[in-house]
Amino acid sequence: MASSSAHSRISNLQNHLSPLEANNKLRSLVKISPQVSEALSNGRAVVALESTIISHGMPYPQNLQTAKEVESIVRENGAVPATIAILNGVPCIGLSEEELERLASLGKSVQKTAGRDIAHVVATRGNGATTVSATLFFASMVGIQVFVTGGIGGVHRHANHTMDISSDLTALGRTPIAVISAGVKSILDIPKTLEYLETQEVYVAAYKSDEFPAFFTEKSGCKAPSRVNSPEDCARVIDANMKLNRQAGILFAVPIPKQHSAAGNLIESATQRALTEAREKNVTGNAETPFLLSRVNELTGGTSLAANIALVKNNALIGSQIAVALSQLM
Repeated sequence: MASSSAHSRISNLQNHLSPLEANNKLRSLVKISPQVSEALSNGRAVVALESTIISHGMPYPQNLQTAKEVESIVRENGAVPATIAILNGVPCIGLSEEELERLASLGKSVQKTAGRDIAHVVATRGNGATTVSATLFFASMVGIQVFVTGGIGGVHRHANHTMDISSDLTALGRTPIAVISAGVKSILDIPKTLEYLETQEVYVAAYKSDEFPAFFTEKSGCKAPSRVNSPEDCARVIDANMKLNRQAGILFAVPIPKQHSAAGNLIESATQRALTEAREKNVTGNAETPFLLSRVNELTGGTSLAANIALVKNNALIGSQIAVALSQLM
């Protein structure tokens, strides 16, 4: 009976409603903060932010402080932040201070939620911190065009044996949103990740650089497929992508600020050691990235975490400028 009812609701959305009505119906399934709702209604710049970095990226209360600082950077640069998470089974687009505090204090007890996990977390009325793929889904649902994160997932090293490829890449391939990140995490296989993004028809450009960045370092040794030099350049690409009705996403890779990239060699050495430990302990799947980042932070005496926070803040600055430039074109 429940299955028949669910099928009926889907049929109504797909077959009996106009695209606008269907979109409004979908938006009724999520909770949009008043600030985000008003900004979207008035065509103002909005920047989506993921929540896994809050719950799984660093300890409390540093995670809360960082989340608040990132949101402040977005506001100071003329955009409205929309941190996305699932609380008590309700997808929330834009969190209040109380909700942000709750998410941060719950920490790793919150489920790390990729796109595949959304229905389960909602159905069980659980708490979910959204990864890139889940954040893309919700941002697209409500019409947010710009999403800022630290780094996206990708093809893992030794993926030819494990087939470990992040759903972030396939989500980008089917979601027409611009993601601003510091490239992909250096714990991944960057050349294979770029190849996979090309297969998914994702437009990839480095920001003010000819080389694709490697998260903690400005350079990866991989030439960027394309280059953009300003927020306005980025906005024009997003605008054209929307007008052409392309269904694939965009990745703007922003190098980490120079003053924080000096420790790159130390971090890379720690990364190699952490990868070896992960294999020895058989840490795989969605547990691998949190393990590696935590271990690298330990091995570098906190240097990698400081660099992580710096690059996220820088991405928030650039992403907000892009969102504002885009809003001026629409």
